[in-house]
Amino acid sequence: MAAVGSVDIELELIQWLQAKTGPGVIVRDELDNRLLEELPTVQVQRLPAGGDDGFRLDRALVDIDVYHSTRGAATALAAQIRGWLLTELPGTHTGTAVFGRVTSSPPPAVRPYENTALRRVGATYQIYSHPA
Repeated sequence: MAAVGSVDIELELIQWLQAKTGPGVIVRDELDNRLLEELPTVQVQRLPAGGDDGFRLDRALVDIDVYHSTRGAATALAAQIRGWLLTELPGTHTGTAVFGRVTSSPPPAVRPYENTALRRVGATYQIYSHPA
């Protein structure tokens, strides 16, 4: 596999966020039909945007959505995740990736969701990384 873009940003963030949030929170890439029974859930999805510098540095745009039973709880968890991503992820090394600059645009905000029994708060992050 070529070095450019070889960081699986979704997998890396899912593992990193699961370790940060602990066992009471589910972190995944895809939602399923049991979402109401699995709250809170954090969904991590790389967007079809971003790019690379032609060498090793990958610039990924990633949506991170928090699903929770109340707006306040979803907002609080999304804010906590934003804090971790902006202050703790840069400089982090895993077995397969090194993370650099992280920005959030827009910051976490309420996003519509068709099921009124839960609330969704999300943000888009720009994350720079390269293979370890």
